[in-house]
Amino acid sequence: MSFASLKDKVPPHNLEAEQATLGALLLDWDAINTVQSYLRPERFYSLQNQVIYEAILSLSERGERGDILTLTEELRNTGKLEAAGGAAYVSSLTDQVPTSSNIEYYAKIVRDQSIRRELIKLSSQIISDSHDETKESRIALEEAQSKIFTLTDLDQTHNIISATKLVHDTVDIVQARYNNKDAFTGIPSGFVNLDKMTNGFQKSELTIIGARPSMGKTAMALSMAQFMAIEKKIPVGFFSLEMSYRQIGSRLLSQEARIPAGKLRSGMLKMDELGKMQDAAGRIYESPLYIVDTPNMKMLDLRAMARRMRSIHNVEIIFIDYIALITNENTSLPRHEQIAEISRSLKSLARELDIPIIALSQVRRDSEGREPNLSDLRESGSLEQDADVVMFIHRERIHSEDGQPLEAKILLSKQRNGPIGTVNLMFIPYYTKFENRSDEQ
Repeated sequence: MSFASLKDKVPPHNLEAEQATLGALLLDWDAINTVQSYLRPERFYSLQNQVIYEAILSLSERGERGDILTLTEELRNTGKLEAAGGAAYVSSLTDQVPTSSNIEYYAKIVRDQSIRRELIKLSSQIISDSHDETKESRIALEEAQSKIFTLTDLDQTHNIISATKLVHDTVDIVQARYNNKDAFTGIPSGFVNLDKMTNGFQKSELTIIGARPSMGKTAMALSMAQFMAIEKKIPVGFFSLEMSYRQIGSRLLSQEARIPAGKLRSGMLKMDELGKMQDAAGRIYESPLYIVDTPNMKMLDLRAMARRMRSIHNVEIIFIDYIALITNENTSLPRHEQIAEISRSLKSLARELDIPIIALSQVRRDSEGREPNLSDLRESGSLEQDADVVMFIHRERIHSEDGQPLEAKILLSKQRNGPIGTVNLMFIPYYTKFENRSDEQ
C-alpha cells in the first residue's frame, strides 16, 4: 500500500472494544486494577470514552465503588457529562457486554489499537526528522529508537499507579523480605556487608563507583559482574570503554579459576591449573554476560546498545567502565557540562530500562593518600546530584609480596534510600579481584 493511499485512512480503533471495556468495569468494579495495567485515558480513541474512563479512575482513587448512577453523578459534578455523551450513553455501556469475564481481552484490544495509532504518528515524525537536514542523522536515529522503546512493555514509566497498587506492591516486597531473611529486593553485589546496607542494586537507580587510577575500579566491577552472571545467572551487560573484550576475558578467567593473571598471559600453567582454567572457562561460557568494548563510545550509541541488550538479552543490570570515556555529541561544550549531560542521560536510561546502572568514575588527583569523598568526583558535581548511590574504593597504594591479600574499603558515601558507612574487603592482587573478608563470608 502506498504512502499516499494511507493519508485519508481513519486511524486504527475499535469502539466496540472500548465500550465493552467500560461496560465490563461497571459490571465488575474490582477489575479496575487489571484494566489499569493496560490502559491510560489517552489509549481510548473516542473522546467520550476517554472522559468516562478518567471519571472511573477518579472514583477508584477516592476508594469509591462505581456504577452507572455514581459515574453519571461524578461526570455531572465535574461538568463533563455532556462531553461524555450524556447520561443515556453512559447507561448504554452495560448493554454492550453481557459479562465482565473477558474484560482483560477487551482492554488488550484497546491498547493494541492505541499502539498502532502511536506507531503511525511516530512514523510520520521519523519521516519528517529524516528530511530535516539541520538535524544530525545519529540524533534523529537515537530519538526514533527512544520513542519506539517507550511503546514496548519494557517502559512502564507513564502508567497511572493508584495508591491502592502502591501500598499493595510495597507491602508485598516487605513481606517477601520478612519471609526470607537472606533475600534482597535488588541485585546482590556478592559483598555481604555491602548488600546488607544497600539491599542490593535497585531498579532504576544510578550508582557511581569512584576511585583513583589503579585502585581497582574495573576489578571491583568485574568482581560484581562475575558473581551476578556466573554464580547467580543474572543477565549482565558490561560496557568496557577502556579494555578490550580479550583483556576482560583474561581477568574473568583469572578471577574465576583463581590463577594468577601473569600465568595466563605467559601460558606457563601446571596441569592442575590447566584443568582449573578449563572448568572456569566452561562456567563463564554458560553465563549470561554480554560485553561491549567500543572505545570513546558516544552517549547516543551507548543508549541504543543498552536498549538492545535489554530487549534482546533481557539484561537486568549494566556496568559502564568508565564515565570519562563516554563521548558527548556536543563536543563544543565545556567538559564539566558534557559530563553533566552524560550523567543525566545515564540516570534517565536507568529509569527508562527499569534496571540498575553502575558507572565507574575517577576522582580528583588531590584525594591521593586519603579517603575520597563526594566532592572528589571529577569534572562535574552533577554525578553526585544525579546518582542514587555513590561509593568509593580506598586502599593503600602498596604491592604485597607473593600476591598476599590487601585490606581495602568501600566507602558508601551516598544512598538516597538507605544508610551510609564503610565496608571492609580484601583485594587479591594475583587475581585482581575483591572478596569478602574471611570472617564475613
